[in-house]
Amino acid sequence: MSIRTFLAIIAVFAGWSAIDFLVHGIVLQQAYAATSELWRLLEEMKMTLMYGVTLAAAACFVLVYSCLVQPKSIAMGVKLGLLFGLASGVSVGFGFYSFMPIPLSMAQAWFAAALAQGLLAGVLVGAIVTPGQDVIN
Repeated sequence: MSIRTFLAIIAVFAGWSAIDFLVHGIVLQQAYAATSELWRLLEEMKMTLMYGVTLAAAACFVLVYSCLVQPKSIAMGVKLGLLFGLASGVSVGFGFYSFMPIPLSMAQAWFAAALAQGLLAGVLVGAIVTPGQDVIN
């Protein structure tokens, strides 16, 4: 794996973690409190697993771009990020809303967060993983 690919994985992971903190830790804090019966207690949450899942998803996103996207550019990264964000936002935000008793505003926030994460990841990967790099050196 090239150093730029590795750096892109770390950058996407950090960006997604920051957005998660803002959305889930600040913006939706009152909504989570109002629906507390649906969630694990803070001390029961599997945060190590959650960070592992985020890191794995970031690695997959970057490797899809590195291996499959041609030509490499910020514009192509944004296209991938937009599609990824729409797919994950619809499935997470509105998919969960379809069978969980969460407020529509929470589903909309999850959708918006996923879309923002996809777009941020696209910009980062397009800027960091440059043309002509092999995923495996």
